[in-house]
Amino acid sequence: MLSVSFRIKNYPYKNSIKPLLKSALIVLLGTSANASFSQQKLVPNLVQYVKPIIGTQRMGHTYPGATVPFGMVQLSPETDTVSYEQNGKYNPDVYKYCAGYQYDDKTITGFSHTHFSGTGHSDLGDFLIMPTVGQLKLNPGTATQPRSGYRSSFSHANEVSAANYYKVKLDDYNITAEMTTSTRVGFHQYTFPKSDQAHIILDLMAGIYNYEDKNVWTYLHVVNDTLVTGYRQTNGWAKNRTLYFAMKFSKPFIAYGNRNYSKKEVYRGFWGKFNQSKNFPEIAAQKLRAYFDFKTEAGEKIKIKFALSPVSMEGALNNMQTEIPGWDFNAVKEAGQQLWEKELSKITIQSKSIAEKQNFYTAMYHAMINPTIYMDADGKYKGLDQNVHQADGFTNYTTFSLWDTYRALHPLFNIIEPKRNDDMIKSILAHYEQSPEHMLPVWSNSGNENWCMSGYHAVAVIADAVIKGNASFNTQKALEACVATARKRDYEGIGEYMDRGFIPNDKSGVSVSSTLEYAYDDWAIAQMAKKLNQTDIYNEFIKRSENYKNVYDASVGFMRSKLENSTFRKNFDALSTNNQGFIEGNSWNYTFFVPQDPKALIQLMGGNKRFISRLDSLFTMDLPDKYFAETEDITRDGIIGNYVHGNEPSHHVAYLYNWTDQPWKTQERIRMILPKMYKPTPDGLGGNDDTGQMSAWYIFSSIGFYPVAPGSDLYSLGSPAVDGATIQLANNKTFAIETKNQSDKNVYVKEALLNGKKLDRNYITHQEIISGGKLVFVMSNKPAHL
Repeated sequence: MLSVSFRIKNYPYKNSIKPLLKSALIVLLGTSANASFSQQKLVPNLVQYVKPIIGTQRMGHTYPGATVPFGMVQLSPETDTVSYEQNGKYNPDVYKYCAGYQYDDKTITGFSHTHFSGTGHSDLGDFLIMPTVGQLKLNPGTATQPRSGYRSSFSHANEVSAANYYKVKLDDYNITAEMTTSTRVGFHQYTFPKSDQAHIILDLMAGIYNYEDKNVWTYLHVVNDTLVTGYRQTNGWAKNRTLYFAMKFSKPFIAYGNRNYSKKEVYRGFWGKFNQSKNFPEIAAQKLRAYFDFKTEAGEKIKIKFALSPVSMEGALNNMQTEIPGWDFNAVKEAGQQLWEKELSKITIQSKSIAEKQNFYTAMYHAMINPTIYMDADGKYKGLDQNVHQADGFTNYTTFSLWDTYRALHPLFNIIEPKRNDDMIKSILAHYEQSPEHMLPVWSNSGNENWCMSGYHAVAVIADAVIKGNASFNTQKALEACVATARKRDYEGIGEYMDRGFIPNDKSGVSVSSTLEYAYDDWAIAQMAKKLNQTDIYNEFIKRSENYKNVYDASVGFMRSKLENSTFRKNFDALSTNNQGFIEGNSWNYTFFVPQDPKALIQLMGGNKRFISRLDSLFTMDLPDKYFAETEDITRDGIIGNYVHGNEPSHHVAYLYNWTDQPWKTQERIRMILPKMYKPTPDGLGGNDDTGQMSAWYIFSSIGFYPVAPGSDLYSLGSPAVDGATIQLANNKTFAIETKNQSDKNVYVKEALLNGKKLDRNYITHQEIISGGKLVFVMSNKPAHL
């Protein structure tokens, strides 16, 4: 009998690595490997199905690099340096680089430590590292003349993108680059050729959505020949953002230096007494690029640990020592992949299709990247008031793209990540307490409010958690924060909305969509108030939730912008996305945005028959290119008929047939959308993933139900695309989905049974899910009412 012992010293994830290594040995050596772990349960290898390269081409705006679940570090390659500004105006080419990487590019400029996943606007790209050999070059060059700078050509044939691991060969330097992460530390491993001129470049100027004066200030301190610390302050989407770092090399560098690209100022102080550009231990300027020189043997590995902190350089160094004290690259990679395995296994599916598993588990992966942890290992973080706070009893998160994620991502977390979602709401409430405007976040990142998109959808996230009983926070104070935000008269038309019941087009270019979104959010506040027995607040906001009726024009059958005099604006075009009062959509799509009361919407639009006809037309009509030619958020990739799946306002629309007498059309539409909008290819997302919302829609819809109106405890039934699924609940119970007679043609639900009893409704409740049990779908190739 072979006996195997395990000794993993000085590694913070050693307890999570041991089961993984033992399981691997059992597979390799047989169950007789060691009787002491012969009963070790094998963990399903779900990580193998994660393909981070999905969505990196065209509109997905995802990145292929390494990160752990909800990690503060997203270590990924950049493939160009397109500026946000061109000739004093917005440069539309920059939109492709929201995540820093575009699959069609031929060169890599380096590897930076922070990225947004799937957004339609951007920032970050902090602390770019690039290894090179030969003559030192400190500019990145251009895509058309790559050898004029430090960038390198690469091939996808020599690229590996996996959960918490990225690898690529930099062809121009014959360097193999590998990277992995812990929560707060990026771990680089570069395999060099033999060279007397090997360099590691640290570009403190590089960034995503960069422009001339985005860098406010940078600082670099060379502590010794293996340790460097510093920070960077930027004025971007987040206007007042400072990020600190600690950078440690596995091998001492033999020389170092920097080049200061800042514009010359009249005042320069008296630092001219030193040559600060070569082997000088500190440098501070607006624009810096630094380099570190080595001599390398063929096949020699130089490793770098790069830790981040929102608080201080000391905090970054402590994060490094806490999370990755040693230099075992593979151990860090495997520990991170074990964390992913744990998260992915919260929903396990049965499917005969490898492509479907790749789609599903990559969707799970993308759904668990954001929001991101935003605090040091000791719990300190930078708040919205720019002071340092201590997270007391919760993990502080940032990257809240709430216009997107309230719809399905946070409802998904209420099922499979209830503790994290509770902490996210505590982070949202901390934001409110620290906000100079005394408002809940709209789109927040890195201790900043970005004010992007419309609505005040933090209230929907909070209400959804309260209604579903996942609220350890102070619910009364949370309600007060929701009400204060919804009464903020000077924010984007709220005063007009309160006084008139709609926002005039004269006052806002997104008057209709904001009116509709406010009405939905107000309904969510009303549901929370009702749950908390606040009758006066309930009455106020349930009345406000009907304001959607004020922008419906019965004469044309569409939502339409109104003027201050309460007349509808002329020159109406229901197909146009421009100058009609909507954000990222047209009236055809937004007219269906009343998720809080589909029954009333059906009556408003003329009843069941007319409503179904309108829905049918949405999915089947032709939308000429001219109607979205001037938009960057909507492209043909994400459109089916005139239904824009690549943008979030329509994500609930296919489920609205469930409120009509033809619910089978919901089933038909869902099974049509899934394969059209999601594929296991680089261009496999039909729109921006939007920090996980597109992926959350896929997850819910694949297993057979969807939260049409977060703030309600109901999930609308659809048509599951998988053979079966098991949801692991936080209370150690499971909720199973079984699909009988599943096939590509059998898209209709003949009957559904919950815990053995036939359902006579088109929904299930949150309590039914978290109580555990089994939902069975019996499928058919012919429509039938449930």
